[in-house]
Amino acid sequence: MSETIYQRVRANPKFHELKARRSRFAWTLAAIVLVTYYSFMMVVAFAPATFTAKVAPGWTLSIGYPIVAGIIVGAWLLTGLYIRRANGEFEEMTRQIAKEAGK
Repeated sequence: MSETIYQRVRANPKFHELKARRSRFAWTLAAIVLVTYYSFMMVVAFAPATFTAKVAPGWTLSIGYPIVAGIIVGAWLLTGLYIRRANGEFEEMTRQIAKEAGK
């Protein structure tokens, strides 16, 4: 691409909106994952007995395993949410910006 196309893209207000929306969304998802993970780590470090409780009376499975599984599945779901939005809303905005810059 030529430098003039790059300049048109950078000058397009939709480009700045795309950057802001995508960045805000990514940071929000990252904060959710980090807060969840580090909260779990803090409980493990400072109150490990919390996760040794059994899931139900007579069970050998402690409550920590389903919580860890939930954290992992939650991270996958958030990744899927990001992919869905990136391939939908953000991709459409990118196409519009590229179309306008190519004029």
